[in-house]
Amino acid sequence: MHVTLTDVAVEHWPIAGTFTISRGSRTEATVVVAHVSGQGFTGRGEAVPYGRYGETVDGVVSAIRAASTGAAPLTRERILRDMPAGAARNALDCALVDHEAKLRDVTAAEVLGIEMPAGPLPTCFTLSLDVPAAMAAAAMQAVDKPLLKLKLGGGPVDADRMVAVRRARPDARLVADANESWSPGDVAMLLTAAVDAGIELVEQPLPAGADEALSTIDRQVLICADESAHTSADIPRLAHLYDAVNIKLDKAGGLTAALAMAEAARGAGLRTMVGCMVSTSLAMAPAWLLAPYASWLDLDGPLLLARDRTPAITYCDGLMQAPPSALWG
Repeated sequence: MHVTLTDVAVEHWPIAGTFTISRGSRTEATVVVAHVSGQGFTGRGEAVPYGRYGETVDGVVSAIRAASTGAAPLTRERILRDMPAGAARNALDCALVDHEAKLRDVTAAEVLGIEMPAGPLPTCFTLSLDVPAAMAAAAMQAVDKPLLKLKLGGGPVDADRMVAVRRARPDARLVADANESWSPGDVAMLLTAAVDAGIELVEQPLPAGADEALSTIDRQVLICADESAHTSADIPRLAHLYDAVNIKLDKAGGLTAALAMAEAARGAGLRTMVGCMVSTSLAMAPAWLLAPYASWLDLDGPLLLARDRTPAITYCDGLMQAPPSALWG
């Protein structure tokens, strides 16, 4: 089966308002979409260059084009072997899965030899980092969302943010994402505040390079690795520091690698969150296939945008429906 890269598109999708985390704010999501074709069918894969790890849009586009040149066939096996984990490999891997599903007239789950998740399933809805009162107001506005994720920014005010959201939404399940913003001196106090606020999971409290300190911290709330967790190779180190890992296709370098990482996490006794970048339904569709591994789905990227693709994944009352086959897979 001869498959070639036919296009690499850079797309800009406006965010509804402003999306803020501890590292900064954005009003637009920039995605890279790879198109591969062969035997009359085209597959697509969407990825988001991850600036936290030095990726740029131009660099990801160049890496996709470079991987598609030469005499070697463009296959999932080859790119997994020859390309590093990251957004470029993710775009190609997802495009190749989509193409094969269309060519064989089967689902992407059948291509991968896994079961298609049954939907709908609950997903987190993210509250952008802000002052406590504003985050509480945003939580009230999301009254139809039963699972909220709070973006935190570090310092004692994070305790106030958690308390404010809990008071605003006593009915909601809450998780929190510190995005590496807590200091070792504050982490014990803030984890206690998380317990008091009924937070069920805290993502990446400490910087990735300082997370060994977690081995000495007593905690009564689950802690999830995000920026520390990239591929299956990270799992052995993380298993004694964290309770869960956030698997994102852009970090793992595609759906193929993400499935392997989910298996490794399960084998190590770690729970799994399936996460995303701010991006369209095209990026959420392959991540949906990881749902059987997940204790938490965090696939709300399209809900943070001012508009989405057509067709798109349907979200209603905090539940995510299975992606339509016309979108992907």
